[in-house]
Amino acid sequence: MQFDNLNYRLVKKKYLNFLKSQEVISEPFRDKLGQLNKFYLPISKMINDEYIKDKKTKVIGLTGGQGSGKSTISNILKIILKECFNLETVVFSIDDFYKTYKERKILSKKLSPLFLTRGVPGTHDSKMLYNCVKNLKSIKFKRIFLPKFDKSFDDRCNKSKWSKVTKRPNIVIFEGWCVGVFPQKKSDLIIPINKLEKEKDKNGIWRKKVNMELKKNYKKVFSFIDKLIFLKVPSFKYIFKWRLLQERKLRVTAKGNKFMSDTEVKNFIMYYERLTKHMLKNLSKKANVVINIDKQHRLKAMKIN
Repeated sequence: MQFDNLNYRLVKKKYLNFLKSQEVISEPFRDKLGQLNKFYLPISKMINDEYIKDKKTKVIGLTGGQGSGKSTISNILKIILKECFNLETVVFSIDDFYKTYKERKILSKKLSPLFLTRGVPGTHDSKMLYNCVKNLKSIKFKRIFLPKFDKSFDDRCNKSKWSKVTKRPNIVIFEGWCVGVFPQKKSDLIIPINKLEKEKDKNGIWRKKVNMELKKNYKKVFSFIDKLIFLKVPSFKYIFKWRLLQERKLRVTAKGNKFMSDTEVKNFIMYYERLTKHMLKNLSKKANVVINIDKQHRLKAMKIN
């Protein structure tokens, strides 16, 4: 793939600077230029090709397990789309649409105590999310504020910290661990998948409600996605390793005090285990682009469906 030399040099510089800014007590990024040339540039070209078909706003879903690199990759794509293709891109995470702590507390008393913990479908404000994505994609776009969620406080930020979008974007990168996921079969919900489900969801109320949310409210949101990119991790055990790394970064960069110990992280990811394993088994068939992540956290191979 050929790009203008000036554009490539600028992208390369901004890309490397961005990676450097992300290396906060974490493993260094490996094969930086190889990853840029083999993955990030071709993906950006694919997104541009999709956009120029009709010049309408395109929503790119970017999904994958916790710690797979969604936020980092989203921001890299934003840099390239701007510098190489002059496309204005809005990036946001499904994580920022978590319900407030107060709302989750009400939900936990009404349905299941497990809904107090953020993460699974049902713990996001799906109505707000739907309206935001619909507006970003609409020809009749109106100025919008995108919420922010602070994990170190486990609550939604004050509206003064929300990000403002004043102009309809060319591209929307909608990232999140369960973005684009489809519901499981009812028969798959019967057997508990881990200790959490066995002890705290004996009647399956929690997992059935999560599945119903995917069938109804989340399906409506995900219908706006034009292309879905799936970051496929080697196995679920790497979710724990990489989520642990995220938590350690959070302790350094965030101001709140609701951090998790290593044991708490291990318990926390049990909430994500069912859908993450469902994704690893089935999402490769439905995603438009599947990127395999190796054990060293590098993009290893890419398949376009």
